[in-house]
Amino acid sequence: MAAVSFERTIASAKRTMVLSEIARLAVDSFLASKVRFVLTALGMVIGSASLILVVTIGLTGKAYVLSLLESIGTNEVIVDYLGGNNVSAGKSEQDFLTIEDVAAVRQQVPGVLAASPLLQLHDTVSIGDGSVRDTLILGVDPEYKVVRNLKVTAGRFFDQEDDFTHAKLAVVTPMLAKILYGSPDQAVGQHISIGGIPFSIIGVFKESVDTFGQTEIADQTILIPYPVARYFTGTDSVKEIYFSTTSSRNVESTAQEILRVIQTRHRATSVYTVQTLTAVLTVAAQITNALTIVLLLISSVTLIVSGVGIMNIMLANVRARIREIGIRKAVGATYREIRMQFLVEAIFISLSGGIVGTILGLGVPIAIRLVTGFAIPVSIWSAIIALATATLIGVIFGTLPATRAAQMDPVESLKYE
Repeated sequence: MAAVSFERTIASAKRTMVLSEIARLAVDSFLASKVRFVLTALGMVIGSASLILVVTIGLTGKAYVLSLLESIGTNEVIVDYLGGNNVSAGKSEQDFLTIEDVAAVRQQVPGVLAASPLLQLHDTVSIGDGSVRDTLILGVDPEYKVVRNLKVTAGRFFDQEDDFTHAKLAVVTPMLAKILYGSPDQAVGQHISIGGIPFSIIGVFKESVDTFGQTEIADQTILIPYPVARYFTGTDSVKEIYFSTTSSRNVESTAQEILRVIQTRHRATSVYTVQTLTAVLTVAAQITNALTIVLLLISSVTLIVSGVGIMNIMLANVRARIREIGIRKAVGATYREIRMQFLVEAIFISLSGGIVGTILGLGVPIAIRLVTGFAIPVSIWSAIIALATATLIGVIFGTLPATRAAQMDPVESLKYE
């Protein structure tokens, strides 16, 4: 047993000595031709840096798109009444949502942070100069500002006290304020008349992200307290209710619980639906990931071209060192050692370029972050992938030159001039 252990130790020491000698010979070879080494490694520098930058650009784009969607409200749940009539005695009755449904959900669903019914009206709006406009009017709860993540650019939003006292107050969109009064600031404090009832404009609001009129809020919209909006309809019925959950992680589960509570309060034949942004967020993430993969495939072309360059240089290197190979074989170098020597040289070129490219690829976004303060996401995995790819390129494109060098006949190599 002791003899076997001693032999293994000797064999391990020999392998270490061979590897160290191969590494030393590789370094000596590169020092003898620095310019050729730098020019060959330059392709890997560009390829590795571009790979990391492509991943960085992809992550930045993904974060930007998701942030836009999150600004609309990732915690948002919208409940709609779709229909389902109850026919009795020749009459058809609609089973709309009610303000009591909002209270019931608040009591029974702990994941709800805020809620607001939405009552949509189209009525004439009269302003001080006597002109009349047909404008979209939404009756909402003060918590609608939280649910829809609205920004108040001038004045204020109506609060719970205004809602309780049925105050005749209104907040308008910037475009409507500009059309009516020239600027949002001048709109605050003005008076309008909706259906003959006077209202005071107390604020100007906008969505966190411009949705170009694709949501319930149009470019020219007026928000008024929901209890006041009920005067125009004479009913407690609403077609939509907006909810906001405490966390974006429990949106889907909370949405299903909200739907369950509402269905238990209405007829079994009535149909209601819940909408969230979860599906949209998932699709957006998939699209950005697909674009990143496409860009990665494009940037990988640079790495392949660099690999071809490494192979050409190594083939030329083998051709220039035929006599050296013959001498090494004559003094006892094995097929495996010769092959390993040239393979290590190819990997060394590729990996050196990959390391420099990785440093540059990580340095650019970090420098931008330090200079501009803009948070650019940096993936450590992209650096690991770049280095692993650089090593793999060296192995793949260095195998042919290394094999050709190892297969050379020692006698013919020594005769080579």
